[in-house]
Amino acid sequence: MKRTSALTIVVSATALVLAGCSSSAEPTAAPATTPSSTTTTTTAAPAPRPALDLSRFGALPPVPQPTTDTVSCSYPAESPAAKEVEAPATDNIDVYGNVDVTLSTNQGPIDITLDRTQAPCTVNSVVGLVQQGYFDGSPCHRLTTSPGLEVLQCGDPSGSGRGGPGYTFANEYPTTAYTDDPAQAENPVVYPRGTLAMANAGPDTNGSQFFLVYADSVLPPQYTVFGTISDAGLQTLDAIAAGGVTGGSEDGAPANPVIVESAA
Repeated sequence: MKRTSALTIVVSATALVLAGCSSSAEPTAAPATTPSSTTTTTTAAPAPRPALDLSRFGALPPVPQPTTDTVSCSYPAESPAAKEVEAPATDNIDVYGNVDVTLSTNQGPIDITLDRTQAPCTVNSVVGLVQQGYFDGSPCHRLTTSPGLEVLQCGDPSGSGRGGPGYTFANEYPTTAYTDDPAQAENPVVYPRGTLAMANAGPDTNGSQFFLVYADSVLPPQYTVFGTISDAGLQTLDAIAAGGVTGGSEDGAPANPVIVESAA
């Protein structure tokens, strides 16, 4: 059974939800306000919401240092897959080193660096998907522009917000930094501009969908951080964000469609 995947931020009494991960069911974005067809009254556009006071929230914790050179990973099957691929290897997975990947999009290149120390099992999976062409031709199906949650979400070849690679895997950093005090893992922290992280449908349900943070965003540390975005990549993201969301809302498909033409 498919589960609803959500990227959730609580900034006050309001919870904003951004869907997306393998096996996610994307909630419908709120429609833009439109004038009634039976009246000539003009509705003024809502005033922009003020910037979020990020000083109210903590920072991401330090990355726990590895105690071994390799780890074992688990990738239990979950069907169906949005695009058929082989699950990654599970044994002797390196925990040191970076992997550079370029997401070539129709809006410009987005260079990312994957960090094995932060999330070796996540990087192992993403590298395997890149090598198999899983992301090639896939849309970035969701853009969020609300204060405190400003991200572009990609990684579902189906474009529905429900697609994944046919397997899942467990959360890694920053969730694993709270092993001694799991309750703290529910307190929102700032995911800085330039962060690359996984979307999920709850703990340990990561798949192929990921989000790119183009402005500081506040989230509970339940979304695996596995790399960073280059300065040039952030310029591409800024241009995409400047185009806004379809229908003028703060959450939905980018007004200027974004396609990952290739990942390599």
